[in-house]
Amino acid sequence: MTSERSTARKLDTIAVVGAGAWGTALAMTALRAGRSVRLWAREAEVVASIRENRENTLFLPGHHVPEAVSVNSDLAAVVVGADVVLIVVPSQFLRKTAEALRPHLTPGTPVVICAKGIERGSGLLLATVVEEALPGHALAVLSGPTFAGEVAAGMPTAITVASTDAAADPKASLAAAVAVALGTQAFRPYVSDDVVGVEVGGAVKNVLAIACGIATGLGFGANTRAALITRGLDEIKGLAEALGGRRDTVTGLSGIGDLTLTCSSEQSRNMRYGMGLATGRSASEIFGGRPVVVEGVENAQSVTDLARSLNVDMPICEAVRAVVLDGQPIADVMAALLTRPFRAEPHGMDLSLAHRPPDRNG
Repeated sequence: MTSERSTARKLDTIAVVGAGAWGTALAMTALRAGRSVRLWAREAEVVASIRENRENTLFLPGHHVPEAVSVNSDLAAVVVGADVVLIVVPSQFLRKTAEALRPHLTPGTPVVICAKGIERGSGLLLATVVEEALPGHALAVLSGPTFAGEVAAGMPTAITVASTDAAADPKASLAAAVAVALGTQAFRPYVSDDVVGVEVGGAVKNVLAIACGIATGLGFGANTRAALITRGLDEIKGLAEALGGRRDTVTGLSGIGDLTLTCSSEQSRNMRYGMGLATGRSASEIFGGRPVVVEGVENAQSVTDLARSLNVDMPICEAVRAVVLDGQPIADVMAALLTRPFRAEPHGMDLSLAHRPPDRNG
């Protein structure tokens, strides 16, 4: 995918494409790591807010954006001459954004995907989407358990950076170069060569977080959430393995780490969305009218479409799809999920025991 010459370079000037909460937090992180940082924002009000008030009031209110972070709505002004470009946009806008970057990137400029998801329609992982849109550019994927507000506040955080060239020479890989460029005492990158495993964990966890939010909104407790996280982790493992990823990657930061974070806190917009659904609220009511992309909704279809095509069983993700996309009543979907056959936990055991709930009217 890449060459030693392009991955060994120092990444001193960093362009961050996307000024949502996560993009803004990453720009602040890169600055703390001693880099020169340029931030691209699509929204004119974000550019004005940061320039005039040094705060992204639309997406990351309450956090000071230092003067040294330059912000611009001119894409060329942000990315031309950058040593590396971080793409931080919602997954379904990734292809269009990458295509817009093409005329402005010099050959060899590496790209880091900081979005999480699977492209709707094509069923492609995001690294493949960018490979198609930006052929010839070295690619890495950054993922892990990160709430933007905590990263912006400088709270200790660990993430994974993956690139395929890390398998041959981890020290000279793009993932290692990105880790060095962004790493600080508070922001700790770990290097991986399993791009597929890292991507699948990031895509599926948002769908599972909606499931945990629905369960919480229905009044279920910690037992239910633990069961959903654990069985959801198995769904991530199954899909990652079917696509050529490694199951052990899913037990790391980009898998169980991100899943646990997203499924355990109302800071997660996906969990909050699920809680709101369970109590009959609309997205506008849940988020107070703010413009919020709930990636779990976007990926409920793309994840399950891909799983179906690979014959991977993902009952929790299917249940979320049934609620958020097919409009099925939550009570019916939960009943169907809870009456699935009993199965063995080890994959080596072949077991399926049919059961039905007791007749409470009898």
